[in-house]
Amino acid sequence: MKILVAVKRAIDYNVKARPKSDGSAVDLANVKMSMNPFDEIAVEEAIRIQEAGGATETIAVSVGPKQCQETLRTAMAMGVDRGILVETDVETQPLAVAKLLAAVIKQEQPGLVILGKQAIDDDSNQTGQMLAALLGWPQGTFAAKVTIDGERLKVAREIDGGIQTVDLRMPAVVTADLRLNEPRYVKLPNIMKAKKKPLDTLTPEGLGIDITPRLTVVKVAEPPARKGGVKVPDVEALIDKLRNEAKVI
Repeated sequence: MKILVAVKRAIDYNVKARPKSDGSAVDLANVKMSMNPFDEIAVEEAIRIQEAGGATETIAVSVGPKQCQETLRTAMAMGVDRGILVETDVETQPLAVAKLLAAVIKQEQPGLVILGKQAIDDDSNQTGQMLAALLGWPQGTFAAKVTIDGERLKVAREIDGGIQTVDLRMPAVVTADLRLNEPRYVKLPNIMKAKKKPLDTLTPEGLGIDITPRLTVVKVAEPPARKGGVKVPDVEALIDKLRNEAKVI
């Protein structure tokens, strides 16, 4: 069985994102980029499944500019067998990414697709669900634990009320949540080995997919500064402030 993992190049989670002066987008000039943390968890899960004998090959796929090759090389340094870059300089939105991934999946025919539940740059949390709908595959979102049993897949998923376990038939789509695993540290020898692993480049045009953006960003702005807290002498004063100042009751 093949496992396909989608990875995104995003602003490093240690970097504070700042909007451009005109508020049109996030300023990416001279900003450190890295693999989206949730996708890193997805990569780790795919590798663990392969190491346990549940898969014969793992493939990482990324959509974006040429620099995404670095993200794919990171996935291969972690242990993924090969990479595929769908290269485009056009801004790709969740539906376009899902369509591109669906086209690659039809070529590769994996038995399992794993994605991060969301990217930390746009927080859309849509691509995995859209991909499953386009493929007509079952999905297990917000996965906290994944267990393969033959051609069945059990996914323990995090919901508001606790943990819900779903039983899926494969092929299936899984989106990784924060507590699924802890990604491994990439060692230098593996980084060198990753440079020799195969990395294919495709284009949206070659896949026959229209990636024209369908959403328009009206404005990007930083959230308002948080006001300092105050101490109240008693419950009556707290209720008064909640009712007359915060206006939440």
